Amino acid sequence: MNNMKHLLKVTVAWTSIVYVVCFAGVALFPGIRPAFMYYGLHTTVSTGVDALSLTTLVSGLVVWNVVAFLAVGLFAVLSNRIK
Repeated sequence: MNNMKHLLKVTVAWTSIVYVVCFAGVALFPGIRPAFMYYGLHTTVSTGVDALSLTTLVSGLVVWNVVAFLAVGLFAVLSNRIK
């Protein structure tokens, strides 16, 4: 049986750390974004203007933490209910 509260706290911490590292990587090394798109996703996109600000950092943290929280919450519920 999973400890759901602990699992969700770890998910939020892990998502926050990964998001901040990625955000900082793009802020410090702007060439990472197109390189990742090309080599990691096998596509290219014309991104236009960089949108790096405190607002985009915070909003991205909120959005990705909510998505991860819901995904792991669903995993925990299903894991506990399916025997």
